[in-house]
Amino acid sequence: MARLIPAAERIPRARALIQKAYQHPVPAEGGKYDFLYIAQVKDYLRQAKDLVKFLSMNPGVNPEIKAEAKKIFEEADAANQEILKG
Repeated sequence: MARLIPAAERIPRARALIQKAYQHPVPAEGGKYDFLYIAQVKDYLRQAKDLVKFLSMNPGVNPEIKAEAKKIFEEADAANQEILKG
C-alpha cells in the first residue's frame, strides 16, 4: 500500500521536481528537440502537478497550502514554456 504524503510535504517535493526539470541535461544530439528529453521534462512537470492536484479540493487543507498548490501549477506551466519553447 502506498504511503500517504502530508500536504505540507507535497509542496517542497513538487518544487524539487520542477527544479529537476530545469536541471535535466540537454542532449548533444537533437538538443531540446530530442523526443526523450521532451518526454522526461514533461514527466517531471506532470509529477509535480500530480502531487498537488487534489490539495485545493481537500477541505482539511489550510488556505496557505491551497495557494501554494495553485502557484505550483503556474510554476510548472511557466517551466514548460521556458524549458521547451523558450
